[in-house]
Amino acid sequence: MNDQSITYREALKTAISEAMRSDERVFLMGEDVGNYGGCYAVSKGLSDEFGADRVIDTPLSESGFVGAGIGAAMGGMRPIVEVMTVNFSLLALDQIVNNAATLRHMSGNQIGIPLVIRMATGAGKQLAAQHSHSLENWYAHVPGIKVLVPSTVADARYMLAMALADPDPVILFEHVMLYNESAAIPAPKDCPDMHQAVVRKSGNDISLITYGGSLSKTLEAAKELDSHGISAEVIDLRCLRPLDTHTLYQSVEKTHRVLVVDEGWRTGSLAAEICALIAEDCFWSLDAPPSRICSKEVPIPYPQHLERAATPQVAQVVEAAMKLLNREVPA
Repeated sequence: MNDQSITYREALKTAISEAMRSDERVFLMGEDVGNYGGCYAVSKGLSDEFGADRVIDTPLSESGFVGAGIGAAMGGMRPIVEVMTVNFSLLALDQIVNNAATLRHMSGNQIGIPLVIRMATGAGKQLAAQHSHSLENWYAHVPGIKVLVPSTVADARYMLAMALADPDPVILFEHVMLYNESAAIPAPKDCPDMHQAVVRKSGNDISLITYGGSLSKTLEAAKELDSHGISAEVIDLRCLRPLDTHTLYQSVEKTHRVLVVDEGWRTGSLAAEICALIAEDCFWSLDAPPSRICSKEVPIPYPQHLERAATPQVAQVVEAAMKLLNREVPA
């Protein structure tokens, strides 16, 4: 990294510190976010600047500190709650699904929960079966919350401010393989509205739809497809709830074929929902059935070669795209 670039991790830290400087209601809480600097070093140094009253180390009790964040949001604060990894959020499901997501509805629009929950997600770091989940679709299933997946340094830098401005709970999923990624220092114009899907690469022959840690693999696959004379369009969903179906449908109407790349397990996946939506609403634009690549139906293994075998990879995307186009797959 040079002086003109910034990592995904640093972009998140910059966004958090900017929010805390500009609004005294904003604070960060979670396990090891203070002196330790966060499990993925996102909050390193923030405790020195803002103090222990605004960068709060919590007990190992996700239900407790997510609940405290909900209460703080009800009281007018703007909490950022960091859950170390997505698997630990299962201990706070009751707070997120039964409280944060429902209180506006159950109070007759009298109570809003302007809460942002950040959590690491995904496989690739050999964290084994209990720490490699991709459960974004679980939360995207729930009305009352918004689900964001920043896939680029620019989104990591600027999505947080949009989430904090939202009157309802927002969850940010940060893929573990992105923290060390770097890019040129972004400007606000590099991050569209948080609800908007983005065409990361234009193409005419097939639409490759993805998000999060799978974006770079999908872009690499699209580049390889170019070498075979196949023009692939790559769409980064960015927001999983609500989905920007307008951008998806526009792409499908142009390319007539679609492949969804999703690190979640295949059964009940976000990929399945997207394929169903496209089949329902774009049926007459399709020249082939919607297809998807997901993680294998196994707990994510620890050994690196098995971890790779269990999750979507570039070669699978290329092969599946070529089959949809009735092209011979290279040996």
